[in-house]
Amino acid sequence: MAQIRNFGVVAQLRSDASSHIIRYRNGHVRQSGRGLVFWFRPETASIAEVPMEDRETTLFVKGRSQDFQQVAVQGMLTWHVVDPELLAQRVDFSLALANGRPKGEPIERIETRLAGLVNQAALQYLAEAPVRTLLDAGIEPLRLRLEAALTDAASLTDIGIAVVAARVTSLAPSAELERALQTPTFEALQQKADEATFERRALAVDKERAIAENELANKTELARREKTLITEEAENARNRASGLAEARQVEAEAEAARIRTVEAARAEAEQAHIAVYRDVSPAVLMSLAARDLAGKLKTIEHINVTPDLLASLVGEFRKDPTAVTAGR
Repeated sequence: MAQIRNFGVVAQLRSDASSHIIRYRNGHVRQSGRGLVFWFRPETASIAEVPMEDRETTLFVKGRSQDFQQVAVQGMLTWHVVDPELLAQRVDFSLALANGRPKGEPIERIETRLAGLVNQAALQYLAEAPVRTLLDAGIEPLRLRLEAALTDAASLTDIGIAVVAARVTSLAPSAELERALQTPTFEALQQKADEATFERRALAVDKERAIAENELANKTELARREKTLITEEAENARNRASGLAEARQVEAEAEAARIRTVEAARAEAEQAHIAVYRDVSPAVLMSLAARDLAGKLKTIEHINVTPDLLASLVGEFRKDPTAVTAGR
């Protein structure tokens, strides 16, 4: 913004490089340029300041689609001054020479004109298609339509204004319509999410079933192996018992055979011994018995010989004279 300093009947103006200053005197342009510094007489001068930097204007348009649905458009418009002297002729950019401030609101007037052009182009675009088509197409077709409409607008070129860029940030229906349009998509996504959840649950159930079946198979296999082991141990025990019984039987049979052999030998010896004494007379046997008895006795304290005994012995000797020799 230009700075004006008053020094009595004269004043000094100092402007920035981003502002175009136009000084009029008697209806004619006396000075025109950017970043000027000059002295002037306030009572005879008229000065206009036109900003030359790019400016941005917010866009907001509400319109109806072809199917009578409300749609809101939001965006940003960038514009700048191309011909400041022409613009100063069409829009009042005069400064108050006492303080250097604009007398009116020229920027607001320009933005109002831009908004009118944007509204006309946007409403026409929205009315050409139903809301679903507009939303599916997105913001790019609308942005191109606005740029074309503002670039070729005679109402802007006639005042020395040019649009640099048009940006559309949002193309949205009303809240109720948006929820209605989102419902099918939301339901479809929810259904897919539910299906994915069910699939995960089914997969988890299958995995749990597989784990359970694997555990059961392991338990079954362990039980089978345990049963086989028990059977083998029982069979081994039976085999050991059978072997032990057979060994004992063999041992018993061997012992019985040994006993039979010994007893048979004893019986044969006894029979042979008896056979030796079979033909010996009773007197000889008695003599032998008496001899054996006498051999086993350590001492004889007394002996009783009765007449009957002597008579009997004499009678036996008479019958068998060899008894005397055997007695000896």
